Amino acid sequence: MEKSAAVPVFEALSSGVRLDVFRLLVRVGPQGMVAGELAAALDLPATNMSFHLKTLTQAGLVSSEQEGRYQRYRANMPLMRALIAYLTEECCTGMPEACGIPLRRHDVSQTKPEFSMSDKTYNVLFLCSANSARSIIAEVLLNELGKGRFKAYSAGSHPSGAVHPLTLQVLQAQGYETGHLRSKSWEEFARPDAPKMDFVFTVCDQTAGEVCPTWPGQPLTAHWGFADPVKVEGSEQRRLDAFSLVQNQLVNRLRLFLSLPLEKLDRLAIRQEIDRIGREPVDTGA
Repeated sequence: MEKSAAVPVFEALSSGVRLDVFRLLVRVGPQGMVAGELAAALDLPATNMSFHLKTLTQAGLVSSEQEGRYQRYRANMPLMRALIAYLTEECCTGMPEACGIPLRRHDVSQTKPEFSMSDKTYNVLFLCSANSARSIIAEVLLNELGKGRFKAYSAGSHPSGAVHPLTLQVLQAQGYETGHLRSKSWEEFARPDAPKMDFVFTVCDQTAGEVCPTWPGQPLTAHWGFADPVKVEGSEQRRLDAFSLVQNQLVNRLRLFLSLPLEKLDRLAIRQEIDRIGREPVDTGA
């Protein structure tokens, strides 16, 4: 990298807000975030976020891709690695190891992956009363979005015994595998031999008000309420739209959850963050 290319990058990052935006995009990794998610995560007005994203994009620090009605933004990590190499290539007369800086232009490819995180796999249990719609959708989405970092499960306080047909239809339309899904009791996850949960989220108000079993592992808990699509009446298309809406709402909250640097936060801070996510508005209707 030449000085003329480095200067615009530094200028773009000179704003504290833009620095926060870029660091958050680095944290979430290749999945990226849409502008609304970034604004919510950083508690910024949407108009301000658009301005800062435009500046970062013009500097090459952020790339964007059209996704339906939204733009998804991702950090340009190759550019950042090049910037770090530019800053350190002549450190200590070309010997950065002398001051503990591991990066040089010729060995950037041998540095640690840009999205370092804990090796821990987090177990997450989603609960609703019937375990036929909301909790099932959440299980499938997190297992896909959090591959390699999260293992999701779902259960119900009063399981219906079958996954709702429209749940399966919505998930299958998005290409998700559904053959393994089943409606099951939360008692399965209270047994001593059950997987130890790190997080338990209730996704319906009824379950949130019930006395839960004692979960092995003392997981962190939070309530993420969503309207029950099963209760929507009318045409099949109207009912299907209700299931699709819940899926989109779950995606938004799960992406906020996935953006949390869990390995860097203490238990109290994580609890505050997951509670905050549960209070975020979920309406994604036009």
